[in-house]
Amino acid sequence: MITIASVPTAHRYVTHLDAGDSRVTRLSDPVPEGADSNDPWWPPRWLEPAWLRGHINDFDLMHLHFGFDAIPVDLLREVIDVLHHHDKPLVFTAHDLHNPHFADNTQHLDQLGVLVPGADEVITLTTGAAAEILRRWGVEATVIPHPHVAPLPLIGRPREDRPEFVIGIHAKSLRANLDPLAILDTVVATAADLPNTRVRVDLDAHVLDPGGNQRSAELAATLVDYSAEHGIDLRIHKRFDDHELWRYLTEIDVSVLSYRFGTHSGWLEACHDLGTAVIVPDCGYFADQKPCRTYGFGLGRFDPTSLTEALRVTHAERDSTPAASRSARESERQTISAMHDAVYSRALTQFSAAAGRTDQAID
Repeated sequence: MITIASVPTAHRYVTHLDAGDSRVTRLSDPVPEGADSNDPWWPPRWLEPAWLRGHINDFDLMHLHFGFDAIPVDLLREVIDVLHHHDKPLVFTAHDLHNPHFADNTQHLDQLGVLVPGADEVITLTTGAAAEILRRWGVEATVIPHPHVAPLPLIGRPREDRPEFVIGIHAKSLRANLDPLAILDTVVATAADLPNTRVRVDLDAHVLDPGGNQRSAELAATLVDYSAEHGIDLRIHKRFDDHELWRYLTEIDVSVLSYRFGTHSGWLEACHDLGTAVIVPDCGYFADQKPCRTYGFGLGRFDPTSLTEALRVTHAERDSTPAASRSARESERQTISAMHDAVYSRALTQFSAAAGRTDQAID
C-alpha cells in the first residue's frame, strides 16, 4: 500500500479517485490549528512546514490538489524542500490555471511557477491544460480525466419527461469569475422565442448578508431588480446541500455557465452525470472535459449570437443530450484509479532512484 498525504482528502473529487482495487490509503485531513473539526478544513496543515516536519514519517507521498490559495510562494518552496529533504515525492494536480476566485491571476501563476516545476509528477484534467503547462513551464503533465461527481446510484437514471424547457443559470455565491448579468438579456430574449421555455436563476442567500463581499452584494441586488423587471424565476436560498443540488440539476434542462475565466469544472461533470445539458464559455478548457456546446465569453468579451445559437440548438435537441451511464462512470473510475496508482508508483520509483544516485555520489 501507498500512504498518501492528500491535500485535501475530504473533497468529492478526491474521494472519487480511488476504486476498490486501489493500492492507496489517503490520510484524513488534519484539523486546522485552533479548530475543532475539518469544517472548514482550510488552510491545510500539510502546507505548514513546521507541522509537516513533525508528521513527515506518516506518509509515503504528498498529493496536492487544493488549499494553497493563501500560501506565500516562499512557504510553498519550503514545503517542497521539506518533502525532498526527507525523500518524499510531491504529486501536484493542476486543476486551475486561472484561479476562479480572483480576476487577477498573478499570485496564482506565481504559485504554479513553484509547484509545477517543483513537483515530481504533475497531473491535469485535459489535453488543453496539459499543452498550456508544457508551454508555460516546460513540464509534461499526465492527463487524467475528472471522475464522476454525482453518487453512482443516481447516474444514468431516466429524467422526468415534461413539456417545459428550463434554462438554468446558477449564480452561486457570485465568486469573481461569475458574471450572470452579462448574459441575462440574451438568455431572456432567446427564451422568449422558444416554446414552453422558462429562465430560472438561483442565488445563494448569504451573498445578501450585511458585511459580506461588496461586489457580490451589489450584483445580487441588481439580480433581484432584474428578475422583477423581466419576470425571471429567481430563487434565493441557502447553499444547496448535495441532495438539493442533485434535485436542482434534474429540474433544469440546460445549465448555462457564466464563467469569465477558469480552467475546469466539477459542475459540468455533475450535469453530465445527471443528463443535464451544459453550455460553457470558450475560455479555459471546459469544452475539453465533456461533450457540450460553447459560446464566446471571457474577460472583456461576449458573443451573444453564439449563446443564442447554443440555446436554440440545445432546445431543439433536448432529447439527445449526451449523458453518463453508471457503468461507463464506474469503468472510468477504475481507469482513473489505476492511472493515479501508476503516477504514484512512478514518482516513488524515480525519487528513490534519484536519491540512490545522490547517495553514491556522496560515498
